[in-house]
Amino acid sequence: MLRVVSLTFVMLLAGIITAAADPQAGDDLATCRDRQAETQARTTACENLLDANRVTGKDKALALVIHAQALIGKRDYDPAIEALTSAIELDPDNIGAINVRGVAHEHKGEDDLAMADYNLAIQKRSNFGFAYNNRGTIQLRRGALQSALDDFNLSIKYTPKFLLGWTNRARVRTLMKDYDGAIADFAEAEKIDPAAQQIAANRCTTYGLMGKYDLAFADCNGLIEKQPRNIYAINNRADVSMLKGDFDAALKDYTNVIQISPNNVRAHSGRGQLYERKKDLAQARADYRAAAYSLTKFDEYDVARARAIAQARLAALTPQTSAGAPSGRRVALVVGNGAYKNVHALPNPPRDAKLIAGVLHDVGFQTVISVSDLTRDKFFDALKTFADEAEKADWAVFYYAGHGFEIGGVNYLVPVDAKLAVDRDAETQAVALEQVIAAVGAARKVRLVILDACRDNPFAPAMQHTLSLKLVDKGFSNIEPGAGFMVVYAAKHGETAIDGDNGADSPFSTALAREIKEPKVEIRKLFDIVRDDVWSATKHVQQPFTYGSPPGREDFYFVAGK
Repeated sequence: MLRVVSLTFVMLLAGIITAAADPQAGDDLATCRDRQAETQARTTACENLLDANRVTGKDKALALVIHAQALIGKRDYDPAIEALTSAIELDPDNIGAINVRGVAHEHKGEDDLAMADYNLAIQKRSNFGFAYNNRGTIQLRRGALQSALDDFNLSIKYTPKFLLGWTNRARVRTLMKDYDGAIADFAEAEKIDPAAQQIAANRCTTYGLMGKYDLAFADCNGLIEKQPRNIYAINNRADVSMLKGDFDAALKDYTNVIQISPNNVRAHSGRGQLYERKKDLAQARADYRAAAYSLTKFDEYDVARARAIAQARLAALTPQTSAGAPSGRRVALVVGNGAYKNVHALPNPPRDAKLIAGVLHDVGFQTVISVSDLTRDKFFDALKTFADEAEKADWAVFYYAGHGFEIGGVNYLVPVDAKLAVDRDAETQAVALEQVIAAVGAARKVRLVILDACRDNPFAPAMQHTLSLKLVDKGFSNIEPGAGFMVVYAAKHGETAIDGDNGADSPFSTALAREIKEPKVEIRKLFDIVRDDVWSATKHVQQPFTYGSPPGREDFYFVAGK
């Protein structure tokens, strides 16, 4: 996806970060200081200096910033912010470090902290064009178009050769319906880099809104011919087809994006609108849920707008009480994946799943879908069936046992037929947690996801790294589910859950099955008890963790008691 603030842009900032003028202290220091050095070589050199504690003062500040840029590229924002804060303490006037810290805060979803850093950088240097551009992107996402335009004007004034300043101003002008001004800005951007893909991709949208469909399709088609998997351009082409009224072409493009990137918010939102037009409301709701409930902390402007549309349409299409749905209906999907075909099998998950399914049935769940050893296609089929049931229920509970891991901040559940030779295969071979969140999101009250899957990533030893993303060898990442969702992990972030010994059920499933049957234990307290039970049973090796909570004004019980 093309970003208004791209991660690759962060690396440009190294050019404005100053180092001390001390004599060279070896090849690493020379490379770390060299603005023209190849990115990875410079990063390695700076990190070598930090690891050996060979630099101080402004040189150390520079090395910390270059190190932080690499962490941002891996979406590892907390340690990046920590490194940048240390750099600023060493060199308080290093506006590049302040600006990059703002980028890290922004991509972490902390816009107020990002804005404070951009303002501080501008305060220290009033002609700092990069910070104006970054501040403008926040204004754009907030819908403050005039403020965004003012910032992009200043970015261009002070940094006229910065391509993103021109393309960002063109996008704002498009939103303000100053189409001729936007086309003029794209022309200026072409003078800087005629091959820059964001020019054609975004100009396609501008021409589409102008009703110049031939020019719009020429831009998008030309880029897609060169980059057939460029989902940003495909989404834009779909949007233009929608404007033209060619709904079949738009549907084809949105579906293509979802095949490439199953969690794509824009494509699900757009396709939901098309299905709504076709009166296929069940599929429309499913797409809107997929767009509304994904777990990203940072949305580009286009993504934020698409998500807002999905949330509004989902609310409009989902009545408070579905016709014919009795109050108190509870449904569950229980999955145990163990018979893996391409990595080592897990004997326990199907047995754990059977245990939990039986308990849920015993405590009165009206529908319990219990399945084991799902391929990816069967996994998605099960989620669709479950979502249909959840729409008619107050409670939707999903339990999964099997392989699971995180790549680049995204949590994945692993079907038994998955093949992950390279890291980028995860999105098309595994099932993202967002897909599960969307399915349980159909329920009216309790939306509970239970993951007994924090095991070592079985693909890690042989998986090729092709993306500048963090690859976690074990465990899941922490998440922030939306209001009304509860996600329970069998082990804390980065920890590994323990399987049962000698054919016994896992410590987590054993504790969960026991506590679910206890009457009059509110659901929040229940998982606190499960946590303590597992912590004790594993001799302080494994500690479950819960994120989010069900609605706060009501108590919920698996067994209400008398």
